Amino acid sequence: MKILVVGGGGREHAIIWKLNQSPSVKEIYCAPGNVGIGEIAKNVGISSNNIEKLVEFSREIGIDLTIVGPEEPLVRGIVDKFRQNGLRIIGPTKHAAQLEGSKIFAKEFMKKYDIPTARYDIANTFEEASKIIGNSSYPVVIKADGLAAGKGAFICENKEEALNMAKELLEKKILGESGENIVVEEFLYGTETSILCFIDGNTIIPMESSQDYKRAFDEDKGEMTGGMGTYSPNYVYTEEVAKQARAKILQPTLTGIQKEKMDYRGIIYVGLMITEEGPKVLEYNVRFGDPETQVLSPRLKTDLIEIFDRIEERKLKDINIDWSEEGTVCVILASEGYPGDYEKGFEIKGLEDIPKDLLVFHSGTAEDNGKIVTNGGRVLGMVGKGKTIEEAREKVYRNIDKISFEGAFYRRDIGIK
Repeated sequence: MKILVVGGGGREHAIIWKLNQSPSVKEIYCAPGNVGIGEIAKNVGISSNNIEKLVEFSREIGIDLTIVGPEEPLVRGIVDKFRQNGLRIIGPTKHAAQLEGSKIFAKEFMKKYDIPTARYDIANTFEEASKIIGNSSYPVVIKADGLAAGKGAFICENKEEALNMAKELLEKKILGESGENIVVEEFLYGTETSILCFIDGNTIIPMESSQDYKRAFDEDKGEMTGGMGTYSPNYVYTEEVAKQARAKILQPTLTGIQKEKMDYRGIIYVGLMITEEGPKVLEYNVRFGDPETQVLSPRLKTDLIEIFDRIEERKLKDINIDWSEEGTVCVILASEGYPGDYEKGFEIKGLEDIPKDLLVFHSGTAEDNGKIVTNGGRVLGMVGKGKTIEEAREKVYRNIDKISFEGAFYRRDIGIK
Protein backbone atom coordinates (compact mmCIF):
# COMPACT_ATOMS: atom_id res chain seq x y z
CA MET A 1 0.00 0.00 0.00
CA LYS A 2 0.96 3.60 -0.61
CA ILE A 3 0.07 5.76 2.38
CA LEU A 4 -0.19 9.55 2.71
CA VAL A 5 0.00 11.14 6.15
CA VAL A 6 -1.08 14.78 6.29
CA GLY A 7 0.80 16.97 8.77
CA GLY A 8 4.34 17.62 9.90
CA GLY A 9 4.68 17.31 13.67
CA GLY A 10 5.48 14.82 16.42
CA ARG A 11 2.06 13.20 16.12
CA GLU A 12 2.61 12.48 12.43
CA HIS A 13 6.16 11.22 13.09
CA ALA A 14 4.76 8.77 15.68
CA ILE A 15 1.98 7.60 13.33
CA ILE A 16 4.46 7.01 10.51
CA TRP A 17 6.87 5.21 12.85
CA LYS A 18 4.03 2.81 13.67
CA LEU A 19 2.81 2.45 10.08
CA ASN A 20 6.32 1.43 9.02
CA GLN A 21 5.94 -1.72 11.13
CA SER A 22 3.07 -2.96 8.94
CA PRO A 23 4.00 -5.58 6.30
CA SER A 24 1.29 -4.22 3.98
CA VAL A 25 2.88 -0.76 3.74
CA LYS A 26 5.07 -0.22 0.71
CA GLU A 27 5.62 3.55 0.68
CA ILE A 28 4.71 6.38 3.03
CA TYR A 29 4.47 10.01 1.98
CA CYS A 30 4.05 12.92 4.39
CA ALA A 31 2.80 16.42 3.55
CA PRO A 32 4.61 18.56 4.50
CA GLY A 33 6.63 16.40 6.96
CA ASN A 34 9.80 17.43 8.79
CA VAL A 35 13.45 16.37 9.05
CA GLY A 36 12.82 13.42 11.36
CA ILE A 37 9.89 12.20 9.30
CA GLY A 38 12.08 12.46 6.18
CA GLU A 39 14.30 9.71 7.59
CA ILE A 40 11.45 7.15 7.51
CA ALA A 41 9.06 8.53 4.84
CA LYS A 42 9.08 10.75 1.74
CA ASN A 43 8.33 14.38 2.54
CA VAL A 44 6.05 16.18 0.08
CA GLY A 45 6.21 19.96 -0.18
CA ILE A 46 2.46 20.52 0.12
CA SER A 47 0.82 22.37 3.02
CA SER A 48 -1.56 20.27 5.12
CA ASN A 49 -4.27 22.87 4.38
CA ASN A 50 -3.87 22.81 0.58
CA ILE A 51 -6.63 20.26 0.06
CA GLU A 52 -6.83 20.62 -3.74
CA LYS A 53 -3.09 19.93 -4.11
CA LEU A 54 -3.28 16.96 -1.74
CA VAL A 55 -6.12 15.45 -3.78
CA GLU A 56 -4.17 16.03 -6.98
CA PHE A 57 -1.01 14.45 -5.52
CA SER A 58 -2.92 11.43 -4.19
CA ARG A 59 -4.50 10.75 -7.57
CA GLU A 60 -1.20 11.13 -9.44
CA ILE A 61 0.79 8.87 -7.09
CA GLY A 62 -1.99 6.34 -6.55
CA ILE A 63 -2.30 6.73 -2.78
CA ASP A 64 -4.27 3.84 -1.26
CA LEU A 65 -5.10 5.46 2.08
CA THR A 66 -4.68 8.91 3.66
CA ILE A 67 -4.44 9.61 7.39
CA VAL A 68 -4.96 13.19 8.56
CA GLY A 69 -2.99 14.40 11.58
CA PRO A 70 -3.98 18.04 12.26
CA GLU A 71 -7.45 19.36 12.95
CA GLU A 72 -7.55 22.28 10.51
CA PRO A 73 -7.76 20.31 7.25
CA LEU A 74 -10.45 18.12 8.84
CA VAL A 75 -12.50 21.16 9.84
CA ARG A 76 -12.01 22.55 6.31
CA GLY A 77 -13.47 19.41 4.77
CA ILE A 78 -10.52 17.39 3.49
CA VAL A 79 -12.40 14.11 4.08
CA ASP A 80 -15.40 15.26 2.02
CA LYS A 81 -13.15 16.36 -0.86
CA PHE A 82 -11.10 13.14 -0.89
CA ARG A 83 -14.17 10.92 -0.88
CA GLN A 84 -15.77 12.98 -3.65
CA ASN A 85 -12.70 12.06 -5.70
CA GLY A 86 -12.92 8.35 -4.86
CA LEU A 87 -9.97 8.43 -2.45
CA ARG A 88 -9.90 6.46 0.80
CA ILE A 89 -9.22 8.58 3.88
CA ILE A 90 -9.41 8.26 7.66
CA GLY A 91 -11.18 11.08 9.49
CA PRO A 92 -14.53 12.77 10.13
CA THR A 93 -16.36 14.79 7.50
CA LYS A 94 -16.63 18.57 7.79
CA HIS A 95 -19.99 18.23 9.56
CA ALA A 96 -18.59 15.86 12.20
CA ALA A 97 -15.35 17.84 12.60
CA GLN A 98 -17.35 20.68 14.15
CA LEU A 99 -17.01 18.73 17.41
CA GLU A 100 -13.52 20.24 17.51
CA GLY A 101 -13.96 23.15 15.13
CA SER A 102 -16.54 24.84 17.34
CA LYS A 103 -16.52 24.73 21.14
CA ILE A 104 -20.12 25.98 21.08
CA PHE A 105 -21.21 23.16 18.74
CA ALA A 106 -19.49 20.63 21.01
CA LYS A 107 -21.06 21.99 24.22
CA GLU A 108 -24.53 22.01 22.66
CA PHE A 109 -23.95 18.44 21.42
CA MET A 110 -23.03 17.33 24.95
CA LYS A 111 -26.04 19.08 26.41
CA LYS A 112 -28.38 17.49 23.85
CA TYR A 113 -27.10 13.96 24.52
CA ASP A 114 -26.75 14.33 28.30
CA ILE A 115 -22.96 13.93 28.32
CA PRO A 116 -21.35 15.15 31.59
CA THR A 117 -19.43 18.41 31.11
CA ALA A 118 -18.81 21.72 32.84
CA ARG A 119 -21.67 24.22 33.14
CA TYR A 120 -21.33 26.94 30.52
CA ASP A 121 -22.73 30.07 28.89
CA ILE A 122 -22.18 31.45 25.40
CA ALA A 123 -21.30 35.07 24.61
CA ASN A 124 -21.20 36.73 21.20
CA THR A 125 -20.49 40.28 22.44
CA PHE A 126 -18.49 41.81 25.27
CA GLU A 127 -21.72 43.09 26.83
CA GLU A 128 -23.10 39.54 26.99
CA ALA A 129 -19.80 38.26 28.38
CA SER A 130 -19.76 40.96 31.07
CA LYS A 131 -23.15 39.87 32.42
CA ILE A 132 -22.12 36.21 32.48
CA ILE A 133 -18.76 36.96 34.11
CA GLY A 134 -20.46 39.09 36.76
CA ASN A 135 -22.45 36.04 37.87
CA SER A 136 -19.60 33.51 37.65
CA SER A 137 -17.67 31.69 40.36
CA TYR A 138 -13.86 31.72 40.17
CA PRO A 139 -11.65 30.50 38.73
CA VAL A 140 -13.55 30.42 35.44
CA VAL A 141 -12.50 29.17 32.00
CA ILE A 142 -12.94 31.26 28.87
CA LYS A 143 -12.68 29.43 25.56
CA ALA A 144 -12.55 30.74 22.03
CA ASP A 145 -15.21 29.06 19.91
CA GLY A 146 -12.96 28.26 16.94
CA LEU A 147 -9.61 26.54 16.38
CA ALA A 148 -6.63 28.08 18.16
CA ALA A 149 -3.85 25.47 17.86
CA GLY A 150 -4.46 24.27 21.42
CA LYS A 151 -4.15 27.80 22.82
CA GLY A 152 -7.78 28.92 22.92
CA ALA A 153 -8.58 28.15 26.58
CA PHE A 154 -7.83 30.65 29.34
CA ILE A 155 -8.15 30.06 33.08
CA CYS A 156 -9.11 33.32 34.78
CA GLU A 157 -8.62 33.58 38.54
CA ASN A 158 -10.91 36.56 39.14
CA LYS A 159 -13.50 38.82 37.55
CA GLU A 160 -10.94 41.37 36.31
CA GLU A 161 -8.91 38.71 34.49
CA ALA A 162 -12.05 37.25 32.94
CA LEU A 163 -13.30 40.64 31.71
CA ASN A 164 -9.87 41.45 30.24
CA MET A 165 -9.73 38.11 28.42
CA ALA A 166 -13.27 38.51 27.08
CA LYS A 167 -12.34 41.95 25.77
CA GLU A 168 -9.13 40.62 24.19
CA LEU A 169 -11.08 37.94 22.33
CA LEU A 170 -14.34 39.69 21.46
CA GLU A 171 -13.17 43.25 20.84
CA LYS A 172 -9.43 43.18 20.20
CA LYS A 173 -9.76 39.96 18.16
CA ILE A 174 -6.46 38.49 19.38
CA LEU A 175 -7.44 35.11 17.88
CA GLY A 176 -9.25 36.57 14.87
CA GLU A 177 -12.37 34.72 13.76
CA SER A 178 -11.70 31.90 16.25
CA GLY A 179 -12.55 34.21 19.15
CA GLU A 180 -15.56 36.01 17.66
CA ASN A 181 -17.76 33.94 20.00
CA ILE A 182 -16.73 32.55 23.36
CA VAL A 183 -17.73 29.97 25.95
CA VAL A 184 -17.59 30.98 29.62
CA GLU A 185 -17.24 27.71 31.47
CA GLU A 186 -17.22 26.40 35.02
CA PHE A 187 -13.71 25.44 36.20
CA LEU A 188 -13.52 21.72 36.95
CA TYR A 189 -11.30 20.34 39.71
CA GLY A 190 -9.65 16.94 39.33
CA THR A 191 -7.09 15.13 37.21
CA GLU A 192 -7.08 15.28 33.43
CA THR A 193 -6.97 12.19 31.29
CA SER A 194 -6.94 11.79 27.52
CA ILE A 195 -9.04 9.01 25.99
CA LEU A 196 -8.46 8.56 22.28
CA CYS A 197 -10.88 6.23 20.54
CA PHE A 198 -11.12 4.48 17.21
CA ILE A 199 -14.59 5.03 15.74
CA ASP A 200 -16.33 3.93 12.53
CA GLY A 201 -19.84 5.27 13.08
CA ASN A 202 -21.10 1.92 14.37
CA THR A 203 -18.51 1.08 17.01
CA ILE A 204 -16.30 3.09 19.36
CA ILE A 205 -13.20 1.46 20.90
CA PRO A 206 -11.12 3.40 23.43
CA MET A 207 -7.35 3.24 23.23
CA GLU A 208 -5.19 3.05 26.35
CA SER A 209 -5.37 6.08 28.65
CA SER A 210 -2.80 8.87 28.89
CA GLN A 211 -2.34 12.22 30.61
CA ASP A 212 -1.30 15.40 28.80
CA TYR A 213 0.42 18.32 30.54
CA LYS A 214 -0.90 21.57 29.05
CA ARG A 215 0.85 24.24 31.13
CA ALA A 216 4.29 25.40 30.02
CA PHE A 217 6.15 24.94 33.31
CA ASP A 218 6.47 22.56 36.27
CA GLU A 219 3.65 22.27 38.80
CA ASP A 220 1.18 23.33 36.09
CA LYS A 221 2.39 26.91 35.99
CA GLY A 222 2.66 29.21 32.99
CA GLU A 223 0.52 29.56 29.90
CA MET A 224 -1.54 26.86 28.22
CA THR A 225 0.33 25.11 25.40
CA GLY A 226 -0.38 22.43 22.84
CA GLY A 227 1.10 19.91 25.32
CA MET A 228 4.48 19.70 27.09
CA GLY A 229 4.51 15.97 27.71
CA THR A 230 2.42 12.94 28.49
CA TYR A 231 2.50 9.46 29.96
CA SER A 232 0.50 6.26 29.59
CA PRO A 233 -1.40 4.63 31.22
CA ASN A 234 -2.96 7.35 33.35
CA TYR A 235 -2.74 6.62 37.10
CA VAL A 236 -6.28 7.88 37.83
CA TYR A 237 -8.04 6.07 34.97
CA THR A 238 -9.03 3.00 36.97
CA GLU A 239 -11.32 0.29 35.66
CA GLU A 240 -14.17 1.84 37.61
CA VAL A 241 -13.58 5.26 36.01
CA ALA A 242 -13.25 3.60 32.60
CA LYS A 243 -16.58 1.83 33.14
CA GLN A 244 -18.27 5.16 33.97
CA ALA A 245 -16.69 6.84 30.96
CA ARG A 246 -17.85 4.10 28.58
CA ALA A 247 -21.42 4.22 29.85
CA LYS A 248 -21.91 7.96 30.40
CA ILE A 249 -19.59 9.49 27.79
CA LEU A 250 -18.33 7.21 25.01
CA GLN A 251 -21.59 5.41 24.23
CA PRO A 252 -23.71 8.61 24.37
CA THR A 253 -21.13 10.29 22.10
CA LEU A 254 -21.51 7.47 19.56
CA THR A 255 -25.30 7.68 19.86
CA GLY A 256 -25.18 11.43 19.22
CA ILE A 257 -22.94 10.99 16.19
CA GLN A 258 -25.39 8.45 14.77
CA LYS A 259 -28.48 10.55 15.48
CA GLU A 260 -26.86 13.65 13.96
CA LYS A 261 -26.11 11.54 10.86
CA MET A 262 -22.38 12.29 11.02
CA ASP A 263 -20.05 10.26 8.79
CA TYR A 264 -17.33 9.71 11.36
CA ARG A 265 -14.67 7.15 10.46
CA GLY A 266 -11.46 7.96 12.27
CA ILE A 267 -10.25 8.98 15.70
CA ILE A 268 -12.13 10.87 18.39
CA TYR A 269 -10.19 12.27 21.32
CA VAL A 270 -12.19 12.82 24.49
CA GLY A 271 -10.44 15.10 26.98
CA LEU A 272 -11.74 14.24 30.45
CA MET A 273 -11.48 15.69 33.92
CA ILE A 274 -11.82 13.02 36.59
CA THR A 275 -13.81 14.91 39.25
CA GLU A 276 -15.28 13.83 42.58
CA GLU A 277 -18.59 13.46 40.71
CA GLY A 278 -17.03 11.21 38.07
CA PRO A 279 -15.52 11.87 34.63
CA LYS A 280 -16.64 14.96 32.73
CA VAL A 281 -15.76 16.05 29.18
CA LEU A 282 -13.44 19.04 28.80
CA GLU A 283 -13.30 18.91 25.01
CA TYR A 284 -13.51 16.78 21.90
CA ASN A 285 -10.72 16.58 19.36
CA VAL A 286 -11.42 14.87 16.05
CA ARG A 287 -7.98 13.35 15.46
CA PHE A 288 -4.98 11.81 17.19
CA GLY A 289 -3.72 13.90 20.12
CA ASP A 290 -0.31 15.51 20.20
CA PRO A 291 1.69 14.51 22.25
CA GLU A 292 -0.57 11.60 23.33
CA THR A 293 0.15 9.72 20.10
CA GLN A 294 3.84 9.63 21.01
CA VAL A 295 3.13 7.48 24.10
CA LEU A 296 0.30 5.41 22.61
CA SER A 297 2.01 4.33 19.37
CA PRO A 298 4.79 2.39 21.17
CA ARG A 299 2.19 0.52 23.26
CA LEU A 300 -0.02 -0.52 20.31
CA LYS A 301 0.62 -4.14 19.30
CA THR A 302 -2.05 -4.49 16.59
CA ASP A 303 -1.18 -3.53 13.00
CA LEU A 304 -2.36 0.07 12.62
CA ILE A 305 -3.17 -0.39 8.93
CA GLU A 306 -5.49 -3.28 9.78
CA ILE A 307 -7.31 -1.01 12.24
CA PHE A 308 -7.60 1.78 9.66
CA ASP A 309 -8.93 -0.66 7.05
CA ARG A 310 -11.65 -1.84 9.44
CA ILE A 311 -12.55 1.77 10.29
CA GLU A 312 -12.84 2.79 6.64
CA GLU A 313 -14.99 -0.27 5.88
CA ARG A 314 -17.13 0.30 9.02
CA LYS A 315 -16.08 -3.10 10.38
CA LEU A 316 -14.24 -2.00 13.50
CA LYS A 317 -16.17 -4.51 15.64
CA ASP A 318 -14.39 -7.31 13.75
CA ILE A 319 -10.91 -6.57 15.12
CA ASN A 320 -9.31 -7.14 18.52
CA ILE A 321 -6.90 -4.34 19.44
CA ASP A 322 -4.00 -5.33 21.71
CA TRP A 323 -1.77 -3.10 23.83
CA SER A 324 1.45 -3.76 25.71
CA GLU A 325 1.49 -3.54 29.50
CA GLU A 326 4.48 -1.19 29.41
CA GLY A 327 4.51 2.35 30.71
CA THR A 328 5.55 5.14 28.34
CA VAL A 329 6.57 8.74 29.00
CA CYS A 330 7.07 11.59 26.52
CA VAL A 331 8.80 14.87 27.41
CA ILE A 332 8.68 17.77 24.96
CA LEU A 333 11.74 19.92 24.28
CA ALA A 334 10.46 23.39 23.42
CA SER A 335 11.80 26.73 22.19
CA GLU A 336 12.30 29.57 24.64
CA GLY A 337 9.23 31.81 24.55
CA TYR A 338 6.76 29.08 23.57
CA PRO A 339 3.72 29.21 23.54
CA GLY A 340 4.30 32.91 22.81
CA ASP A 341 6.87 34.30 20.37
CA TYR A 342 10.05 32.32 19.83
CA GLU A 343 13.01 32.31 17.45
CA LYS A 344 13.75 29.57 14.94
CA GLY A 345 16.86 28.27 13.21
CA PHE A 346 19.00 27.15 16.17
CA GLU A 347 21.15 24.07 15.55
CA ILE A 348 20.05 20.94 17.42
CA LYS A 349 22.97 18.96 18.80
CA GLY A 350 23.25 15.55 20.42
CA LEU A 351 20.57 13.58 18.56
CA GLU A 352 23.14 10.93 17.67
CA ASP A 353 23.94 10.40 21.38
CA ILE A 354 20.48 9.10 22.33
CA PRO A 355 20.33 5.36 23.17
CA LYS A 356 18.42 3.14 20.75
CA ASP A 357 15.84 2.15 23.36
CA LEU A 358 14.52 5.73 23.40
CA LEU A 359 12.42 7.28 20.65
CA VAL A 360 12.81 10.88 19.50
CA PHE A 361 9.89 12.25 17.51
CA HIS A 362 10.41 15.50 15.61
CA SER A 363 7.74 18.18 16.08
CA GLY A 364 9.29 21.40 14.80
CA THR A 365 12.54 20.80 12.91
CA ALA A 366 14.05 21.76 9.56
CA GLU A 367 17.32 21.31 7.68
CA ASP A 368 19.71 24.18 7.05
CA ASN A 369 22.95 23.53 5.16
CA GLY A 370 23.08 19.93 6.33
CA LYS A 371 22.29 20.78 9.96
CA ILE A 372 19.07 20.02 11.84
CA VAL A 373 17.63 23.23 13.26
CA THR A 374 14.61 24.32 15.29
CA ASN A 375 11.50 25.25 13.31
CA GLY A 376 8.69 25.41 15.85
CA GLY A 377 7.61 26.01 19.43
CA ARG A 378 7.57 22.34 20.30
CA VAL A 379 10.74 20.96 18.76
CA LEU A 380 11.24 17.33 19.83
CA GLY A 381 9.51 14.69 21.94
CA MET A 382 11.62 12.10 23.74
CA VAL A 383 9.80 8.88 24.58
CA GLY A 384 10.88 6.16 26.97
CA LYS A 385 9.35 2.72 27.59
CA GLY A 386 9.62 0.62 30.72
CA LYS A 387 7.95 -2.05 32.80
CA THR A 388 6.55 0.87 34.80
CA ILE A 389 5.95 4.56 34.19
CA GLU A 390 8.68 5.31 36.73
CA GLU A 391 11.20 3.24 34.75
CA ALA A 392 10.22 4.93 31.47
CA ARG A 393 10.41 8.35 33.10
CA GLU A 394 13.88 7.68 34.53
CA LYS A 395 15.19 6.69 31.07
CA VAL A 396 13.95 9.93 29.49
CA TYR A 397 15.26 12.30 32.15
CA ARG A 398 18.62 10.51 32.31
CA ASN A 399 19.16 11.23 28.60
CA ILE A 400 17.22 14.36 27.66
CA ASP A 401 20.07 16.78 28.41
CA LYS A 402 22.18 15.05 25.74
CA ILE A 403 20.11 17.04 23.24
CA SER A 404 20.68 20.79 23.18
CA PHE A 405 19.77 23.93 21.24
CA GLU A 406 19.74 27.57 22.21
CA GLY A 407 16.80 28.39 24.50
CA ALA A 408 15.68 24.77 24.95
CA PHE A 409 13.42 24.06 27.92
CA TYR A 410 11.26 21.20 29.17
CA ARG A 411 9.11 20.25 32.13
CA ARG A 412 10.77 18.06 34.77
CA ASP A 413 7.61 16.68 36.35
CA ILE A 414 6.06 14.60 33.55
CA GLY A 415 4.78 11.26 34.85
CA ILE A 416 5.23 11.93 38.57
CA LYS A 417 2.49 10.21 40.54
